[in-house]
Amino acid sequence: MKKIFILFAFFPLLGCAEMQLVMQQLPQTSVLSQTEIASGLKEALNNGIDKQVVKLTNVDGFYKNEMVKILLPEELKKVDKTLRDIGMSKLADEGLKVMNRAAEDAVKEATPIFVDAVKGMSFNDAKNILMGDDRSATTYLQNSTSTALYAKFNPVIKNSYAKVGADKVWTQIITKYNSIPLVKKVNPDLTDYTTNKAMEGVFKMIAVEEKDIRNNLASRTSDLLKRVFSLQDTK
Repeated sequence: MKKIFILFAFFPLLGCAEMQLVMQQLPQTSVLSQTEIASGLKEALNNGIDKQVVKLTNVDGFYKNEMVKILLPEELKKVDKTLRDIGMSKLADEGLKVMNRAAEDAVKEATPIFVDAVKGMSFNDAKNILMGDDRSATTYLQNSTSTALYAKFNPVIKNSYAKVGADKVWTQIITKYNSIPLVKKVNPDLTDYTTNKAMEGVFKMIAVEEKDIRNNLASRTSDLLKRVFSLQDTK
């Protein structure tokens, strides 16, 4: 089964006994030690975080990335259109931007939670990931970290709204819209919405990196990675 070794990148911190059980199920075609294999897989995981999750924390990490850019919820699309129709496009644009800024700020809290998820991975989890599809490691992380990520992201996004001025912008937007005669007033929970969209964006980018490192030889950017992941090419 080609490419199953890549998923070791998500459990380099397994105990020696569990690692030995995994290795016994795989072809013994390598002279690499378990320590070297674990080091290579840890490097791959760190590369994935650096290349995909960390860049979401940069300015415009969400806002200018069409894969994860946070758009308005259905409830606010009519607000956006109405504001633009009455000549307030600049305010509408700013509302969308500060929503993404808050997400960029919150994702800085993600990495420690992923590390904890790796530490907590069982042998059965590892075996299922090994035999899984192109996003099975991402799915594992999503299932095992979503509750913790939400709990961490939500207050950060709430604070970020204040820090980046999103609370004032959206208060102005909602107040302007609700003052228009005959419109149905809105009062959306933008903190909850942005929290969920930020999490969605993180997992989407992790899935991109997981698929790339499974299928793209050029993603093996060091000698250790090349030697470790050449093992999967024999499958």
